[in-house]
Amino acid sequence: MFNTIIFPVIYGLVIFLAGMKIMETALGSWAGPLLSSFLRKATSSPLKGMLFSTGITAILQSSTAVTVLTMGLVNAGLLTYERTLGIILGTNIGTCITTELIGLQIGQIALPLLGVSGLAWTFAVIADEYKPFFMRACAHLWRPIQLISLAIAGFALVMLGIRVMQMIGPPLENTGLFGWFIAQAAHNVWWGITAGAVLTALMHSSAAVIGLAIALAASGTLPVGIGIAIVLGANVGTCVTAVIAAIGSTKSGQFVAWTHVVLNLGGALLFMPFIEQLQWLSAALSVDDGAQIARAQTLFNIICSAAALPLCYLPIWRKLRIGK
Repeated sequence: MFNTIIFPVIYGLVIFLAGMKIMETALGSWAGPLLSSFLRKATSSPLKGMLFSTGITAILQSSTAVTVLTMGLVNAGLLTYERTLGIILGTNIGTCITTELIGLQIGQIALPLLGVSGLAWTFAVIADEYKPFFMRACAHLWRPIQLISLAIAGFALVMLGIRVMQMIGPPLENTGLFGWFIAQAAHNVWWGITAGAVLTALMHSSAAVIGLAIALAASGTLPVGIGIAIVLGANVGTCVTAVIAAIGSTKSGQFVAWTHVVLNLGGALLFMPFIEQLQWLSAALSVDDGAQIARAQTLFNIICSAAALPLCYLPIWRKLRIGK
């Protein structure tokens, strides 16, 4: 139990938090005019921030990655809390691509990314130290390259930490916890939501849990309605990573994390009475039971984000100033 479940969680958590700090420090030191200007343009309004975040999340195939990056930027002082609201909504939409392409996970490239960034940092340090041996025209680039490499390395460590924590999946499944939750969920919607939330919190991957629900529904062993309940719960469980990332963060970073929690939890509770309607809409888009769950995930996130977007334009967010 210790070697297969407890140790990977602790080990992965240490790597995760170390990566967060490295990325945050590097981003703070690299707060140049170009990066600041780009972020201001991309997040100048909640709608632009949402669209930008949707695209980035779709490319990275990880809402966790974008949420953690956003918190790092806030902690580094590159983004204000107000500008993160649209980004948080966009991650929920962009992550739907992950459900559709569940086989692709950015965590698989964590080690290569860490190795490449380490080599780039080493080269930049040597070049900066021995400037006479390199082109003088490039001398001003070595310091930014060092910081960018460190930021990428920190991001890779964050993804690696999540991947290590995900290693508890097979041992956890062998304990019978998966089967027990699914058996209970088949009889009660609340159990479905609980199953999705708890399993996602343990696995640190909503895509894995939703993928399991899709597979069970496709085989006819899980009712679509219960599968949709698991989807709602998975969206709540995925907030655990943001809460972990809030450890040691600034007050602004913590506020971002808890805003993520409130939005996802509120969306799940809001949709609780309408699971049958969501199932009907999903069935209208696909006849396959497994695909219906994927469609439900997409509909849920788009509707919730669209409904919350007008709230992001309230004047109170401009007046809110959160200290460190």
